[in-house]
Amino acid sequence: MIKLDKDEIQSSLPFDKGEGGAEWIETNGLGGWSGSTIIGCNTRRYHGMLVAATVPPAERMNLVSKLDETIIVDAQRFELGTNNYGSVISPTGYSFLTSFVKDIFPSWLYEIGNIQLKKTVAMAHGENTVAIVYEVIKSVRSFTMQLLPLLSVRGYHSLMHANDAVNGGAIFENDIFKTKAYNGTPEIFIKVPGATFIRQPYWFYNFNYSVEHARGLDFVEDLFTHGHFSVELKEGDLLGVILSANDPAAKNAIDIVRAEKDRRLGLLSGASASPLEQLLTLAADQFIVERGGNLKTVIAGYHWFTDWGRDTMISLPGLCLSTGRYDDAKKIIAAFAKSVSMGMLPNRFQDNGEPPEYNNVDGTLWYFVAVYKYLQATGDKEFILNDILPVLKEIIDWHFKGTRYNIHVDGDGLLYAGEEGQQLTWMDARIGNWVVTPRMGKPVEIEALWYNVLKMFAEFLMINGQENDAEIVNKSALKVKESFSEKFWYANGNYLYDVIDENGKPDVSLRPNQLFAISLPFALLEGERAGAVLQIVTEKLYTPVGLRSLSPGDSRYMGIYSGDPYKRDSSYHQGTVWSWLLGPYVDALVKVQGHELEVKGVIDAFKQHLKEACIGSVPEILDGNAPYLPKGCVAQAWGVAEILRVIKQYLKYQ
Repeated sequence: MIKLDKDEIQSSLPFDKGEGGAEWIETNGLGGWSGSTIIGCNTRRYHGMLVAATVPPAERMNLVSKLDETIIVDAQRFELGTNNYGSVISPTGYSFLTSFVKDIFPSWLYEIGNIQLKKTVAMAHGENTVAIVYEVIKSVRSFTMQLLPLLSVRGYHSLMHANDAVNGGAIFENDIFKTKAYNGTPEIFIKVPGATFIRQPYWFYNFNYSVEHARGLDFVEDLFTHGHFSVELKEGDLLGVILSANDPAAKNAIDIVRAEKDRRLGLLSGASASPLEQLLTLAADQFIVERGGNLKTVIAGYHWFTDWGRDTMISLPGLCLSTGRYDDAKKIIAAFAKSVSMGMLPNRFQDNGEPPEYNNVDGTLWYFVAVYKYLQATGDKEFILNDILPVLKEIIDWHFKGTRYNIHVDGDGLLYAGEEGQQLTWMDARIGNWVVTPRMGKPVEIEALWYNVLKMFAEFLMINGQENDAEIVNKSALKVKESFSEKFWYANGNYLYDVIDENGKPDVSLRPNQLFAISLPFALLEGERAGAVLQIVTEKLYTPVGLRSLSPGDSRYMGIYSGDPYKRDSSYHQGTVWSWLLGPYVDALVKVQGHELEVKGVIDAFKQHLKEACIGSVPEILDGNAPYLPKGCVAQAWGVAEILRVIKQYLKYQ
């Protein structure tokens, strides 16, 4: 559990902080969510009380932006909402907020005079449905609560502006409000038991989203309401409200919360008593979603990413195997096996039914690591040998003969990848035709992954009784190791080159990618050289929240990630800290130093940052300079996954 008191809430006010401010998110296993800042002031276009995945896990629509509450007692109005209109913050309901707690669900405690009101928000798993439960903990007399729904009804990347096309009509009967704001959009249902509905169609103008403003994007939106709900409450009352894209006539908000609580407690049954492990296990659950039929995939990050091949495979061991979700892991592996094309996994699945993109070299290689670790965890030889091994062989064959983007095995046994204008590794920022970190040729982590691919494939062949084939593959792996040792050691710097480029020229940039030569299951680097790499990475790249993507001593280093899209993308991998790299860093620590004493120190240093960005989750990136402010996606799959994985792998108690 994480609890923020009134002073901590006040210190997290987001109005002028751009990327700052504490946030919360609830997800539904479909790709949809409910989320905002903890004070209820939307600062992103992606904030909303009901963001539905209409074609899971994609085609997401922000349907209900806000549900603002007002308490009326003795003819006085106390508005609990908070909105930024640019020139004014109104209302300032955060002044009544005395605590915020992230436990099984996010909850808020408001105090208005002698009234104490607790609010809990939960999303129903597998539905585009949000349940909000209000509990009147204390009140000396009855009072009226008004609920004002503010509708956006738009694609989640867009913004809404006042228009005449909106349907101002709505039906309210049997406690259920129903409307369809525009042709071709989902119906919206709001269930408020015992309420009356006062119809007052109206546009509210000029909601300012400070994070969008700071990111150099359009940031002003108008929201529509059909009117407000009014309900009488007294001490001891529970009011359960449902927001949904489906008719909730047979549903009860309190039952939804109870059922979802039971589901989440079930996820924790295999977790230790450690609060940190439990928080991260619940955070991990938010990224595992449906993708067509009975298959699963991984949302790379909230709020704007869908499922990416690379992120999914890196995340799978932590999200699924560390949490005992073996069936989900199997479904994810099977889903991506169906999408292999020319020996490559998709880099990204797109929205709106567009074909997947295959512009990556490493996602396919990480697939082998995920499969290997799945087999280690489950012993499920039948699935791997019958269903997946033929796919792995196809991938290997394509890499030897050559596939898209000039990806091929070179004469030295190393894997070459790259074409002009393409970004194929995880350092994939591109601005127009400018690839910020092109890394064309032979990137160090690609060679480490390729070596592991060959070693793992050889093991699969051995298990399948193909000893002669396994011996041939192991010879290819040995050639990789010999060529790597010959070409990648930078003697003057005492570390590994980051890339051998298309002309055979080594790149001496000090980056974290070299860690994978140590951290992966089959190490390419051991002994004194591994120790030297770990030492310089610790000195130059390690921070309490992750690893810098470039050494501060490099003239290209950018320690602050901010500004418009051009400025942000140009600094994305030029010093920005990446949280997920703590995983391979910890692996390397254990491998090089032979014990786990330092692991606890790494995790303890990180703990405090779970109270930043999205409470209880792990941000995508952070500034390279102290105080390492969180940036990018507020909740990132591989950040959560890698930290959870190393806790489970190396720490019995945390």
